[in-house]
Amino acid sequence: MRGCRRSSPRGRFGRVSAFNDIRDYVAIPRVLSLKLSPDGSRLISAVQSLNPDGKSYGTALWAIPVDGEPYRLTRSAKGESAAVFTAAGDVLFTSARPDPTVKDATDEVPALWLLPRAGGEARQVASRAGGIGAVRTAGDVVVFSADVLDGEESADADKRKARKDAGISAILHEQFPVRYWDHDLGPGRPRLFAARLGADRLEDVRDLTPDAGDALRQGTFELTPDGASVITTWQVYLPKGESRTDLVVIDVATGERRVLLSEDGHDFGGPLAVSPDGTRLACARDRRTGYDVSARSTLWIADLATGQGREYAPDAFPTDVQWAPDSSAVYLVADHQGRRPVFRVPLDGEVTRLTGDDAAYLHVNPSPDGRFVYALHSGVALAPGPARIDAVTGEVTDLPSPAPRPEVPGTLAEVTATADDGATVRGWLAVPETASAADPAPLVLFVHGGPLGSWNDWQWRWQSWILAQQGYAVLMPDPCMSTGYGQEMIDRGWGNWGPRTQADLDAIVDATLERDDIDAERTAAMGGSYGGYMANWLAGHTDRYKAIVTHASLWNLDQFAGTTDAAMYWQREFGEPGGERYQLLSPHNSVDKITTPMLVIHGDKDYRVPIGEALRLWWDLRRTEVDAKFLYFPDENHWILKPGNIVAWYETVLAFLGHHVLGQEWKRPESVA
Repeated sequence: MRGCRRSSPRGRFGRVSAFNDIRDYVAIPRVLSLKLSPDGSRLISAVQSLNPDGKSYGTALWAIPVDGEPYRLTRSAKGESAAVFTAAGDVLFTSARPDPTVKDATDEVPALWLLPRAGGEARQVASRAGGIGAVRTAGDVVVFSADVLDGEESADADKRKARKDAGISAILHEQFPVRYWDHDLGPGRPRLFAARLGADRLEDVRDLTPDAGDALRQGTFELTPDGASVITTWQVYLPKGESRTDLVVIDVATGERRVLLSEDGHDFGGPLAVSPDGTRLACARDRRTGYDVSARSTLWIADLATGQGREYAPDAFPTDVQWAPDSSAVYLVADHQGRRPVFRVPLDGEVTRLTGDDAAYLHVNPSPDGRFVYALHSGVALAPGPARIDAVTGEVTDLPSPAPRPEVPGTLAEVTATADDGATVRGWLAVPETASAADPAPLVLFVHGGPLGSWNDWQWRWQSWILAQQGYAVLMPDPCMSTGYGQEMIDRGWGNWGPRTQADLDAIVDATLERDDIDAERTAAMGGSYGGYMANWLAGHTDRYKAIVTHASLWNLDQFAGTTDAAMYWQREFGEPGGERYQLLSPHNSVDKITTPMLVIHGDKDYRVPIGEALRLWWDLRRTEVDAKFLYFPDENHWILKPGNIVAWYETVLAFLGHHVLGQEWKRPESVA
């Protein structure tokens, strides 16, 4: 019951080679988003590329005519993001660029800018002392989010100046959490503001949520097509550090707020989409997890007037949703069997898969005439770029992209295996061009994070093709708790992380090693986040690997569960601190069994998996005399984002694997010399 199927990357536009030198790889521009104009004539995309100093990334907006070549719209040292179209086809975006109409302007936070469709320079139309975040438009109505210190909104700028002048950085918290991913929460709190597009600036700016408190933290919102109402997530704080996410409707004219969707045991949230006729809302409905209640997410469609709704596409874990222009169906993007297709979900009828290829899609944009769906098109072996999907046939046509798409150095194969409990485990295998029966490639097992997730898309941060360029075959499996395989796949690993996942990994590694172009004697394992947890678990429970790389990893679960930014989430699955699952599932309890050389990698600004995990792991490896190294990034978070640090990451990983897997002499990389 094992097998593999080869597939080739399809539909690339402007392919280039960029894997020989990591510095060339980090310099590739990256297409991040896609938005279709109201008349359907052009798309707009935020494209990330190296800044002139080569030490950081910046963003710029590009226009992509649906029947022409892309062209750049904006240039600034601060970059641009959060672009949306107005009804007239102008572009609103946020940027921290200085306002040329203000003497000695030293903007440090994003303001709102407007770029006229007819051409000309962008002009600033709104600014806030705490910056402007997400923006939505409908007609002449603009709704945006902005951080405001407690109290009257009009005094916000004065309060910020007073704090700065007094040298106060302290934040007094009364709710959990206090941090999120890589930044501190507070002292400002997000609010929603409504305004009208004026001739030069936004007019009639009004605070819609003066009493929001922490309710809009990490939230998302949408505006109805008539501009009359905002639908937004609303955090309701509960005892013992818990919270529930509701959806509320806010009247733009009056600020009156009513609860639309609220249910004990469930959270409602993004992605959000309001139907073009303004009568319905599509969103995600997430089951509240517990000790014996696993994660479950479905598409939920509700009536905006009554709140009555129901579940569509069970177990879909929605990634993106958009309505068909006639409001009769929703286009849903969700993980599925190692892909991320576009599905069509009618209000009455069966769900159908629109795209049938091995790709992943995101940022779907149905055309106004209903003929096409535009989206970012990518895959494990295909960098993101714009594409047009026929709404009837599902035929995909890649459009000219504002960024080149690199040619991958090898082929992509699909591997499947049968686990010990009879479940099918599948994954992708990146096979280097040099691999053959006469010269089999060493194997690197790469475990994804999450644990809810799937290897189905291009990875800018943890790129397997860089390893393939160096001659490694890279196995990217979807073990238990991977999304896109139904609820049972998640249930199999819930509360049983290490043992169940290892059994799945063992099965698919065994199947892969049966190939004659893979060297069973030269293997390594690596992973980040939850994948790092599994790397640590494997280190203490098997000696089959020559080397293990663990990035942003969980080591002592009891310690982690109380210091992460989302402690309430993990406690639901693990139970009260010190409970049985912490003892059974914590990798640190097997430190005395580790004999495999390990490379530990961590960023100090990682608040999801705090640096204490790596510090404790590093000390435990030192005191037990395990052959190990620690690559530490004082200024990085859960991901390594700065170009120079990315180079150091890859060079160190490759040097470590080269020494322990290939038998090369250890040489300290120049980037960390």
